[in-house]
This record gives sequence, structure tokens and C-alpha cells, in this order.
Amino acid sequence: MQAATLTSVFEEIGVRPVINARGHMTVLGGSTPSPRVRAAMDQADRYFVDMQDLLAKSGEIVARLLGAEAAYITPGAAAALALGTAACVTGNDIDKMAQLPDTSGLKNRVVLQAKHQYQYQRACTIVGTKLVLVGDESGTTADQLRVALDEATACVLYPAHLENEPGVLSLPAVIEIAHARGVPVLVDAAGQVYPIERFKSYPRMGADLIAFGGKYFGGVNSSGILCGKKSLIDAAVPQGFIGFETMTQRRGFGRPLKLDRQEIIGLVVALQEWMAMDHEARLATFERRLGTIRRQIEGLPGVSIELIRQQGSSPRLLDVRIDPAGARRNAAAVFAGLRDGNPSIAVRPMNDAIQINVATVWEGDEEIVGQRLRQLLV
Repeated sequence: MQAATLTSVFEEIGVRPVINARGHMTVLGGSTPSPRVRAAMDQADRYFVDMQDLLAKSGEIVARLLGAEAAYITPGAAAALALGTAACVTGNDIDKMAQLPDTSGLKNRVVLQAKHQYQYQRACTIVGTKLVLVGDESGTTADQLRVALDEATACVLYPAHLENEPGVLSLPAVIEIAHARGVPVLVDAAGQVYPIERFKSYPRMGADLIAFGGKYFGGVNSSGILCGKKSLIDAAVPQGFIGFETMTQRRGFGRPLKLDRQEIIGLVVALQEWMAMDHEARLATFERRLGTIRRQIEGLPGVSIELIRQQGSSPRLLDVRIDPAGARRNAAAVFAGLRDGNPSIAVRPMNDAIQINVATVWEGDEEIVGQRLRQLLV
């Protein structure tokens, strides 16, 4: 589909198109599946399917690719966290599944290191659990975690993207302590999909459940993965949207967590494509496109530029520092100028800087980003 067609589709219903130079943001629509993924989703349109069978077979493929005992495709990583938490609360007890979100008399505590607080912890409490913070702003000790893990603890939540916070316990340490107390560990690894070894590392480390977001490896925004120990995946599956339809008497909470057959197929194909991809070539393409933007603004007064190379879901970023004393506009004004144009251009605002991510920029649109930046800074 050509860019002009994309623009007209949005403008036809009265919304402004956005060039997304910020990354895989749900508030901006999440992801751009590859042509192969879109073609597979189109093929899935042709026939209907037994969804229970599709979820089971797709889960087997995903588990094999990630080196996990089992897997279940979910409508995003947050849904995976909710279903994973529910599985830790109920096990395979159907009566307990039907009781949620009332957790009276059940294991209803989700333990989190205090310095690991983040917005998506909310996904674990929608099933009726209580979040218990361990430690303080300086960190968490092993003894503090041990004391916190009692018979009412359903799981320990570990957000993988915050593992380098000073003073926090490492994931291997948390797994060792939790398992000694018979408590499972649920890892939020939503965007931890590159390097591939990192993507596949969590089951090997002994994490009981891991949540990933499909948008970070080329699936649609509304897809994700819950993988890990088979016993816990088996406890999560009946609490999903198809479990609700197929359980005749006692139904779980997960009916709102629905997926289309096309999304499931799209995630499987995206994961297969991601695992076989030449990621060095992918990153080289990002650097080339960031270089196009850099050349438009390099040498301008008050502007300094750095190419950031890192792991995770945003492995290449262009950090544009804007000195308000030397540049024509400060960073906040540049951010607003990009946002308020047509098409709108989304970048990540920082203190006296903006960061640009071309992973979600349509090929060729980096020229527009560079030109607009230059117009605002010259």
C-alpha cells in the first residue's frame, strides 16, 4: 500500500496520520507487520478454524522456537501477565478459576521489588491479587525477599527491562530464592526480543512464566506470548477466551482477552521470520536510515548528535541534544513542532533532547523526518 493511500484512509475519517519515529508504542498503533506476515494473515481470512486446536498447535510451535516447555498466544504482553498471574493463583483447580477475581482464601500476593515498580504491574492485579513491595528506594536484599515469600504468595513479578536498577536482586538470584520457597517467578520480558539469545534465555534460567509482546518482533500490536512451565501454561489456557467458551459449568475471567485467527497466525509467522532474520543487516539498515536524518541536521548551531547502540526492542537510536542557548528552538519546541505538523511526527522527548527510532518508520519517510527537523532548527 502506498503512503498516499495510507494517508487518505486516515484523513477520510478525520484523523491525522503519524510518522512514528518513536518506536513500538501502543498509543501510536504498535507495529508494522512485514509483507510475509500480512500475507499469512490474509490467507487465514479465507477459512474459519477450530480456535482451540489453533491455539494448541500454535503454542507448540512458539514453545519450540523459544525453548520453553509450553506456550500460549495472548492478546499482548499485558494479557500474558494477567493470565500468568491467574495460573499461579489457581493452578488447575476449576473452582478457583471461576472464583477470580475474588481471591479470598487463595494465594493472592504478587511480590515485586520496590525499585521494580512500573506501570504494567497493574496487569497482575486485575485478577484480584494484591501487590506486595519488598525493599525500598535503595534496593532489596535476599533476606527481605525470603521473608516476604509466604504461603499466600502466588508469584514473584520480575520486569526484565529494569534488571539493571542499582540495588535490585538479579533474575537468577530471585529465581533461586523463590524456588527454594516453592514460589514461581513471572518475568515481564515484553520487549526483550533481541539479541536472540536473550529472547530465548528466560526458560533456560528457570523462569516459570515469561510474557512477550508480539509487536516487538513483527507481530500485530494486539498479540503476545505467555510461555514457560507446562503445568502453569496448562493452568492459564482454560482461563483464556476459548476456555471460557468451552468450559460448560465453571468459567474463568478471560473472555475479554480475545484474539482473531489472523492475529494468531500473524504472530507465529512473525516469530518464525524473526528467528531466521539477518539481524546484522536489519541493524545496518536502521543505521543507514538514521544517517539520512543525521546528515540533515549535523553541524547546526546548538545541536549535538549521538548514535546509540544497545540491546532490547530499540537497538539503534539517534539522540539529538539541543542546547537552548545555541539552537533556534529548545527540545520541547522541536518536539511540539514535529508533533503538530501534518503528517505528525512522533519522537521520544528527553531532557534537552529528542530520540529518534526508525524501526517503525516507513521506508523513505526518514527523509521527511530529517527535512522537518532541519526546518525547525535552522
